[in-house]
Amino acid sequence: MSCSALGRRLVACLLNISEARRKDLVETVARSAITDIKGEKREGVTVLNIFNDSDYNRSVITVVANIELIREAVLSACECACSLIDMSVHEGIHPCMGAVDLVPLYPLGEDVGLQDCGEEAQALALTLAERVAGTSAFLFGWADSPQHRGLAQRRKEIGWFGKVLNVSNIKPDIGSQPTRRYGITGVGASPYVMNCNVTIDTQDLALGRSVASAIRESSPGGIPGVQVMALPHEGAVEIACNVESVHGSSSSHGEEQWPNVSIGGQTFCHAPASLITARVAELIKHHGVAIKGTALVGFTPRECRRLAEGAISNGIGEFWKELRRVHM
Repeated sequence: MSCSALGRRLVACLLNISEARRKDLVETVARSAITDIKGEKREGVTVLNIFNDSDYNRSVITVVANIELIREAVLSACECACSLIDMSVHEGIHPCMGAVDLVPLYPLGEDVGLQDCGEEAQALALTLAERVAGTSAFLFGWADSPQHRGLAQRRKEIGWFGKVLNVSNIKPDIGSQPTRRYGITGVGASPYVMNCNVTIDTQDLALGRSVASAIRESSPGGIPGVQVMALPHEGAVEIACNVESVHGSSSSHGEEQWPNVSIGGQTFCHAPASLITARVAELIKHHGVAIKGTALVGFTPRECRRLAEGAISNGIGEFWKELRRVHM
């Protein structure tokens, strides 16, 4: 199968688990996505990237496969994570409420729609609750039918941003009442969401929060599609952005070109990291503060599809190791 034909059915999952300090454990979870129950390699599945953050004690594992294979691959990784991570002893700066904290499915190919991914996400959440007793989930995006509430809204509703410790009061959409060991998992589907983190050279968290408020989509003059928090990070402050793909073309969002993607015949675009960085720099320069750096967690939607096409067509399941060699 050609790369272009392969790419038309691809789906990405940026699996967020609440562990980063035990890197062997994280890699064990990643390998479970590309290994079947017999211990043999799963064809047609690749792990493109593993992003670890020790301060946050959180990792993001980028799993890509066609829509017929993605559910079992991600379920295997979730089951493995649940067996190895105990939320009752978890420590980390980043908000989280689940051993497997987030399972988002993103369509990458033209032949996969948001409704398709939403149905897969619902089935994934139900199967996880059946296979791992005590797990539970809240649904968001196209898995949250018919409301299609966004991730930020659902997180706000259950108290995720406040790192609520008493999860027993949360009413899940799927599964049993949340337990302290597993917590609760967000499962859903949406257009691709990038993670773009801008680190500013200060320990002034109040300044970071004012910057986050200014660029947040919901604020006047905010950047469309940007959901953001300011968090202390490695002796500085990180402006941690979820960059959602928004409906429409780049021409409707100012002068700078916004990358476009097509999903189910509809055009979506996302704010480029350069724009977010420039906006943050503009806001902090009056305070005598500079930017230390900008990091993408994973890839842009186009990069994700291109790399996955190459990895799967060449049978590379552990692509994160190839990527590591390139950047070392």
